[in-house]
Amino acid sequence: MELIPLTESLHRRKEALAAGVYFATFSYGGYLGVLFSIYLCFTRFWWLSLIYICSIYLDRKTCENGGRPSNWIQKLSWWQHLRNYFPVRTVLMPGFELHPNKNFLFCCFPHGVIPCGPISSLVTPGNTLQKRYPELILKLAGMELFFYLPFTKEIGLGLGGISCSAKSLTYVLNKPEGGYGVILYPGGAAEAICARPGQHRIVLKERKGFVKIALKTGASLVPIFTFGEVELFDQIQNPLICRCQLLWKKLFRYTLALPLGSGFFQTSFGLIPRRKPLFTVVGQPIDVARVENPTQEEIDELHQKFIKQLVNLFDTYKYDYLVDPEAKILELE
Repeated sequence: MELIPLTESLHRRKEALAAGVYFATFSYGGYLGVLFSIYLCFTRFWWLSLIYICSIYLDRKTCENGGRPSNWIQKLSWWQHLRNYFPVRTVLMPGFELHPNKNFLFCCFPHGVIPCGPISSLVTPGNTLQKRYPELILKLAGMELFFYLPFTKEIGLGLGGISCSAKSLTYVLNKPEGGYGVILYPGGAAEAICARPGQHRIVLKERKGFVKIALKTGASLVPIFTFGEVELFDQIQNPLICRCQLLWKKLFRYTLALPLGSGFFQTSFGLIPRRKPLFTVVGQPIDVARVENPTQEEIDELHQKFIKQLVNLFDTYKYDYLVDPEAKILELE
């Protein structure tokens, strides 16, 4: 077991705490919120739980109608500590340019056990993209269930989150004035399950829904790859656990993560992401012409174009950010 020195500086301890709270909040926070709400139902504060459950029901469509961002949540110092923990660096490809009157679908890979790179480098205030394009309004697309769970619902909406449903994405990307961007992880839960250190495996071959939405809205597709994302956690490899995870994903469209990361006082195991540098490379936007009813041929053509650009991005930058780059390939499933 490798221990973390007790003399480690306070700011590094804060960064580790921010990373641990981030993982716990977005992995288990919603379920703990449900259990706490049930517990309150059997106490004299049952009415608080009832009021909150009613508010979730009345607010159920917000995640499909552009969300409800909160400046207070977005400006929490928590995000700055999280960004500095790894640290995260955003790299824009040479000649990168976003047209102010266009909308954009930022497609991020890999998902990892839990996404850390683009969320901490693109969504939170003070990031490279925001400094260069201050008028760009970014939305973070997540699973719809996430916005029905107590506590995490408020954090997700406050951060600028929206549902990843076709209806929700279309609502934002159809904004006629332009200047909107949606951050999406097309690989989703299926990609999270296969995340392992040293393996660059993404789920994309049959994921064409985001391409169809881009065609119907005319939104430009922007490929993004985060080097180091799969190094943050290992996963318990057990056939029974894997079957349970697949069943959970089938029932709830969400992965129940059982990761092996770092701890607060040691680095051998725990629920804190490992302190590894992350490099989020943002590729050139792919211009898309609006097609009200795209054919399968048009969808397949744009899908192949996106895959080619993403693979080229990986092959170009792996020499800068991976060890033994010649042996590393991007596996598509």
